[in-house]
Parts: sequence; C-alpha cells; structure tokens
Amino acid sequence: MTMWATVRLRPLVARSTLPPCRRWRDTGAYIHGVTCSPSPKVSYNRFHTTAICSPTRASLLTGRNSHNVGAGQITEAASGFPGYTGTIPKSAATLAKVLSGYGYDTAAFGKWHNTPVDDLMKSGPFDQYPTGLGFSYFYGFLAGETSQYNPRLYENTNPIEPPRKPEEGYHLTEDMADQAIKLIRANRALTPDRPFFIYFAPGGAHGPHHVHKEWADKYKGKFDMGWEKLRNITFEKQKAMGWIPNSTKLTPIDPTMVKWEEIPEEQRAFQLRLMEVYAGYLEHTDTQDGKVVEELERQGLFNNTLIIYVLGDNGASAEGIHGTIDELLAENALPSTYQQQMEVLNRDFGGLDALGSQHVDKMYHSSWAWALDTPFKSTKLVAAHFGGMRTPMVMSWPKAKKWKKGSTEKVIKHDPTPRSQFHHVCDIAPTIYEAVGVQFPTRVEGAKQMPLDGVSMVYTWNNVSVKERKSAQYFEVMGSRGVYKDGWFASVFGPRIPWAEANETRMREWNPDTDVWELYDLTRDFSQAEDLAKEMPDQVAKMKQIFLMEATANKVLPIGAGLYTIYYHPEEGPHSPLTEWKLYEGLTRR
Repeated sequence: MTMWATVRLRPLVARSTLPPCRRWRDTGAYIHGVTCSPSPKVSYNRFHTTAICSPTRASLLTGRNSHNVGAGQITEAASGFPGYTGTIPKSAATLAKVLSGYGYDTAAFGKWHNTPVDDLMKSGPFDQYPTGLGFSYFYGFLAGETSQYNPRLYENTNPIEPPRKPEEGYHLTEDMADQAIKLIRANRALTPDRPFFIYFAPGGAHGPHHVHKEWADKYKGKFDMGWEKLRNITFEKQKAMGWIPNSTKLTPIDPTMVKWEEIPEEQRAFQLRLMEVYAGYLEHTDTQDGKVVEELERQGLFNNTLIIYVLGDNGASAEGIHGTIDELLAENALPSTYQQQMEVLNRDFGGLDALGSQHVDKMYHSSWAWALDTPFKSTKLVAAHFGGMRTPMVMSWPKAKKWKKGSTEKVIKHDPTPRSQFHHVCDIAPTIYEAVGVQFPTRVEGAKQMPLDGVSMVYTWNNVSVKERKSAQYFEVMGSRGVYKDGWFASVFGPRIPWAEANETRMREWNPDTDVWELYDLTRDFSQAEDLAKEMPDQVAKMKQIFLMEATANKVLPIGAGLYTIYYHPEEGPHSPLTEWKLYEGLTRR
C-alpha cells in the first residue's frame, strides 16, 4: 500500500504532494514499475516502516515512534499497556493538526486504521477520527482494509455508501482520486491563497486485491517462472538500476517457506492468476495516483509542491499463506484447501476469472510476498529483517516560488543515485516541518507536546554522501524486534512466522529472555546476508542494551505486549460491553 501527501506551502516555502511511483522492489521482472513524473527528485533505498500498518501510519502522521504514541499494534488488538492503547494522545499532535494551526487546508483520503474500534459508532466519540486529529476533510475507510467495489466508506465522521455500484464500473481508488481532485479545485476556486496538506493512502495494493479483469490480463504469463526465478530476475535488475549496491548478496529462501517446485502442477494456474491480479492492481493504483499529480500540473502547482512518496506501510504481506480466495480465511486459520476454493470459484463465480472481482477477497501466496521483498529476508510483520520494514521512498520539489521577488529557485535537484542514509517513517513529519518553515509548537490546543522522535531528511536532498544524522532506531512487532545503531543492526525474529499457520507449541513456550539474537554490519551487508552474532558476542550484548534503552524510552515494554489480546487473552481485547442488543427496523450504519 502506498502513502502520499500533498502540501501546498506558504509563500517563501512550497507545496507538498506525492508522485505516482510504485513498488521499486516489484520492478525486477515484468511488474509495472516506477512511473514517477520526470521532475527533479531523489530516492531513498534505506528507508523503513514499522513492519505493520497502523503503527506506521501513526508514526508518519505524528513524527514519533509508534509505541510512544500508543500505536504498538493495530487498533483491533489494542490492550492496556501504555505503548499499545490504540489511542494517539493529545500530546502527540499530528501533521494535520499542526499545519491547520498555521492556516493549511488539510484532507485525508483512503485508509486510516488509527481509530479505536470501540469508537466506530454513530455516537462516536470522534476525537480519534481523522477530523478529530486535525484533518478538515476525510474521505475513505476507517478499517484496516475494505472492498474496492463495495467499500465501507466514511465522509468525515459519517458513514456513506459509494456513489456508484460495481456493475456501473465503480472502483474505490478511482473514486479517491476524483475526490482529491475535487478538493484541489475547490481550494483553487475558493481559497487560492490558502496552503494545503493532502494525505493520500489508497487501499492498493493491500488485500483484498481487487481490480477489473482487463488490468490483470495485462500480466498473463508474466510470472510463469515461479517466485524463486522472479526473485533472481528482480535482484539482477535492482543492481543494474543502481538501486542496490553491486556487493549485495541475495538471501536464500527460508526453510519454512514453500518453493515453487513444491506447488503441484494442477494448482499453478491458480497461484499464477493470484499474482497477475496483484500486478494489475498495482498498476491500476499507480494510474490513479498519477491523475492527482496531473491535476497539480494542470493547476500550475506541481513545481512548487514538496512530494514525499512512501511506497508502503510495511513489506509485502505473507498473510495469504498458501494463496486464498478470501484472506480472512487465512488470517483466521480457517481450513480451506485448494480443492475447496476451486470448487467455490467454479460453481459460484465462473472460475479463475473471478479472482480480482467483487465476489472474492483474494490474496496471493506468501512466497510471492517473499519474492517481492527482494533481496531481503522475511515479509511484513517481521521487525528483524528488512523484508518486513524497508520500503522505497521518493521526494520531489522542483522549484520553490519566491513570492516577494516573483522568481523561483530549485529546491531538490534531480539525482538518480539513491540516498542511503538510514531513515524511518517517523522522520517524515520533521522533514515537512523544516521544509515549510514551521516551528513545531510546544503546546497544541493546550496540550504540552512530546518531543519529536524523528530527524529531518532535508539535509540529504542535495548531498548524496552526507553523513547520516539518525544514529539509532528501534523496531518491534509482536515480539519480533531489532535495533539500529551507527551501522550495526541486531535483531530477534520473534515467536510468529507470518507465512505459516500458527505453531501453538512455539507460541506457548516462547520466552523473550531466551531469544537468539542476530547481528549484521550494514556498512558491508546491505541485505542482512551474513549473521555475525556468534563471531561478535560483545557487540551483540552492546546492541541488546541499546535496544533495551530505546524500548524503555518508547513504551515498547513488555516485549510481546502486542500479542496479549490478539493471541494470549482475546477476551480482554476491544469489544462491546453489551451482551444483548435491541435492533429496530430501519436501523443502518448511516
């Protein structure tokens, strides 16, 4: 899933939006690749998320580490531990809240997933909705995912229905682009002197993978080589593009993952179509992003727009496990064999062509996710390996208008060489604040503000080799964890294996105190291919202490708290206090 934002900036500063780019890790073989506007831009190949959606979004929007703002887990699995409450405190004002105080129009489109689930009622409360956290306007969905054909939409705090039916050609990502364009035009027509900030977060390419058949058909036969060979092709292209160092080693498939040769011949058409639909969905989403950027160009806003494009909120997802027509079957460990799924597809929906349609909520095989995370190990939900949290990022800001002098100056000069300074999603907000000349307030609406955890990346814009300013960064997701410090990375895989069904014995017997740590020298090892833990136990011990200090300071402890309600004590998870309900005729979500 991509995230991008637009900020029309004040005189002497700029505007900001995000360009239409797509998964750089997906560009190795035949998937639609990066289609950024040819304007001056710089890219980042050592940029990181939290490895899971809600926490990444909370970190991006606040400029703090996710646990530090109560977002150490998705809102559906919130608990009473301070770093896992699922509620962003008033002491962590969002980008939208701060910028609105400086006179910005602010709007959010698409996926939100940062509102406590027990607040999702007509009666609210609404303080944790996008509009309660600073956005003047919201159009999208509050949950972690939704159908692209029949989305459960909200406008501001009001549940609404899509403007058209699937049979009339409706698709949510297209609708989002149209709504964003309307907002830009309204701003120009009614308040042309008012700057704006737009946070654009389409559902693609998060599951369910929904796209019309003609988009998926573009990729027929493109993946017949299987996931290992796709990964090899991707790796070679990444080196040829200069996206990864030539010294990078391609990490092998994990022993617990399924190899392509292990997929029976009669099942391969199913697995291939799942991937073809994903690729079409990816291109379709990119095209809608491009429509918004084209509108900025039509309005004459693009050159004076700061564009920060984050490819996704985590690595590629393995949650489809063996490939599925309904990802919730896989995520909830409900038994469903290939034969059962094909029986449903053939009997009820017309066979493989139904994949990508409104009738199924398909998700590809977990080994495709591994291939899309080339050259790294692991996938989404792993904070120990960069397959879980490293994602490409692009910034663009061609010219800042000097309003008083009536001239322009270049801000970001085009450079095809990727920036390799180590950075994190919490660095986005400080970057925007510095770029637009906003002094971060000590209080917002009376609430004393926590310090920002992030570091501005403006210093990297026009100096590819400048020394990085981020010396340390922790990562943690449900016991999987890691820490970066001055070129070193130490990590623990954790109790869960995202691409396999839950191992009850492994989960029950897990003890974080006896976890085995890994150690990598990132100055020589881009892909975490060489574990140095056994050779350098003193460095491991040093890194473990650094992690403990970072975890303590950011409310990560106790380790594994993110598993408390989702696995160990589901009865204590967010739920209604009611045990019976009285429902009346005419009662709807609206």
